[in-house]
Amino acid sequence: MSLPSEQNWLVLNHLLTDLSKKGYEIPSGINPEMGLIRSSISSYKRDPSHPDLINELAKAEMSLNKVQGTLLTIAEEEGEEYVDEWLDLLKRVMKGEEVFEFPKSRSKFLVNSPPGLTTGRITLKNPLAEERVQEIAEWNGLIIEFDDDVTIQLHGDKPDLQVGLKEMGSFFLE
Repeated sequence: MSLPSEQNWLVLNHLLTDLSKKGYEIPSGINPEMGLIRSSISSYKRDPSHPDLINELAKAEMSLNKVQGTLLTIAEEEGEEYVDEWLDLLKRVMKGEEVFEFPKSRSKFLVNSPPGLTTGRITLKNPLAEERVQEIAEWNGLIIEFDDDVTIQLHGDKPDLQVGLKEMGSFFLE
């Protein structure tokens, strides 16, 4: 499912990229702002019923409008036709069309991690014996969960987690 604000972000991100390639000076706050907006939209998509995330999405949409105004002002230097192309894309987004597709992300968020513990996740090239990982986890006081044959979640105190991950470093070479 793609949200209108997500599609709006995509259009503006493409516009930002295009303007940068054309050599236009982009205000320094735009890129970090776009990152924060994207993060707010992603958080909202994970739990659209949470009141705080609903408020964050509203703030993100206001920020998108501000970024849009800035970028379209810069785009005016390229000419009226150029601006009209981007305005057309933005209008299509407002009508609910999916103009651009998000690239598929390999990242996954860890859910239900134990409170108060640091969490890490490793993905190995090849499956390995569960006993080897369990031994290191027990030795360092870590909780382990196997997502699948090659993906392992580790939970524990930060220093213990760091030591455990270092000990598991050799597994990445296998």
